[in-house]
Amino acid sequence: MPRPFPRCLAPILALVAVVLLATAGVAGFRLVRAGESMTAAATAWLAGLEEVQRARAQADFEAAARTDWHFVPKPVRKGLSFAEMTAAQREQAHALLKAAVSEAGYGKAMAIMELDELLRRLEGTAAKNTRDSLRYFVTIFGVPGPKGSWGLSVEGHHLSLNFTVRDGVLVDSTPQFMGANPAEVKTTFPGLAAAGSRVLGAEESLAFELVTSLDAEQRKRAVIAAEAPAEIRGAGAAQPPAGPPEGIPFSKLSADQQSLVRRLVETYCGSMPAEVAGERLALIERGSPATAGLVHHGWDEIHFAWAGGLEPGKGHSYRLEGPSFVVEFVNVQPDAEGNPANHIHCVWRDKTGDFR
Repeated sequence: MPRPFPRCLAPILALVAVVLLATAGVAGFRLVRAGESMTAAATAWLAGLEEVQRARAQADFEAAARTDWHFVPKPVRKGLSFAEMTAAQREQAHALLKAAVSEAGYGKAMAIMELDELLRRLEGTAAKNTRDSLRYFVTIFGVPGPKGSWGLSVEGHHLSLNFTVRDGVLVDSTPQFMGANPAEVKTTFPGLAAAGSRVLGAEESLAFELVTSLDAEQRKRAVIAAEAPAEIRGAGAAQPPAGPPEGIPFSKLSADQQSLVRRLVETYCGSMPAEVAGERLALIERGSPATAGLVHHGWDEIHFAWAGGLEPGKGHSYRLEGPSFVVEFVNVQPDAEGNPANHIHCVWRDKTGDFR
């Protein structure tokens, strides 16, 4: 007898169905709403800048800086920082970011920026000038408009969000990087994140729940190394790392474990606008020709790999990978107070090509 379909997946499938219907209809219908909103917001933000500011905020679409991304606390970055903007300009920059991500994604971005203020206070004079919640930079590549290609970068310590809009359509939203130091706030200050706060808590907790639910045989396939790597693969590289996926395939997981994989995927997709999340899920559902006869179709191509400790406080990492995407998550570094493995780096990348 067929297993009842989990109710929790109904909203996801509904969204996927809408996207699939759209893609089967008028070509270019997908993601138009997000692309148009971003184009209008970018045009308004650029119009509100002084000439000197605009020279820093805007570059050619083909500029090498467009694919030069990173999340470390660099002393010099591309673009115009929030610190260099007036209050009105910052408001417009925030409107642009809101147009590019979901409400959840915007909340995470703001929380990540706030963590830099927490680090500044925790580190004191050691923080120098690299910890600042306003040292996040916005760059427009090309000229936003209904025709042609343009790009957006919003970047700073532990945040790198990158987008490409073509003919008013949002066609790429990767690399999508977010990090958190501390991963869990231990010490706080008035007006900042409360103790126990975890900006990327779901990204970590769901993976822990999945790996600890595996039986001995499943764990042999899923755990690819006893020690976690020091960093995500391809950090700062223009394209994601190549190679076959490692770990345990989706088809070898129980129904409950498969649900955890779906929730993990949904968590990362949930930082983007609904149209983008729907497009990503549709690509997974569609799968490749090789999965046409499989029960879960494209989901059966996804692999989950783990490395390192199996409990919080011990360095750990995981990888979630399918034909169209790869997620990399690493938590090995101590936080500013020395608490072990309390410093997250995670990224969603497009295996068909970032910065398209």
